[in-house]
Amino acid sequence: MSKKRLEPRVSRGTMPATRAAFGVAMLAAASAALGQAGYSDPAGSGAIVSAFRWLQDTLLGTIATVVAVISVACVGLLMLTGRIDWRYGVTVIVGCFILFGAASIVGGIQSAASMAP
Repeated sequence: MSKKRLEPRVSRGTMPATRAAFGVAMLAAASAALGQAGYSDPAGSGAIVSAFRWLQDTLLGTIATVVAVISVACVGLLMLTGRIDWRYGVTVIVGCFILFGAASIVGGIQSAASMAP
């Protein structure tokens, strides 16, 4: 005798209510996150902040830019000669754009969030 699996039945009428409740919960979480925008650096964190700024300057500085330009050129050449898949090549190129455009992307998101009611 085989055991029968009992699966919960969900009527079609409860799905929109569940989605609406999820949407309301996400809106409430987003409004709470907007209230956290006024944080300042805690006392005594100057060394940590300086270390992270140095790391950011190093990772996004001249050396990183040269490495990114060389990698995009190499990946582009490999894509043109057919030695690398186009999807992987586009992923590398888009990753470089996201890495170096992160400050602009975050600035755009913050300005869009500050304009929200």
